[in-house]
Amino acid sequence: MGIVKISDELHDQIRLSSAALSRSINAQAEHWLRVGQLAEHHPHLDYAGICALLLDAAREAQPSAVPPKAAPRSTAAVRLVGGRS
Repeated sequence: MGIVKISDELHDQIRLSSAALSRSINAQAEHWLRVGQLAEHHPHLDYAGICALLLDAAREAQPSAVPPKAAPRSTAAVRLVGGRS
C-alpha cells in the first residue's frame, strides 16, 4: 500500500462521484484506476465491456457466492436497478 499524490481538482471530482455512487473516496479512486487500466489493456471494449470483465473477475474470486452464468454474456448495455443505463 502506498500514497499517491493527485491534484486537488481530481480529489474534488473523486469526492463528488464517491458521494453520488455511495462509495468511499478510496473505493471510488480505486474503481477509476481499475477501469482506466482495463481500458488501456482492452481498447476495443466500451465501459459495459469493462464492467463485464470486472464482474467476471469478481465471480472467479468468489465462485460459490455467485451462481454460474447460464449463457455467454453480451457486452450490450445493461440497466442496473437504481442505476443509469
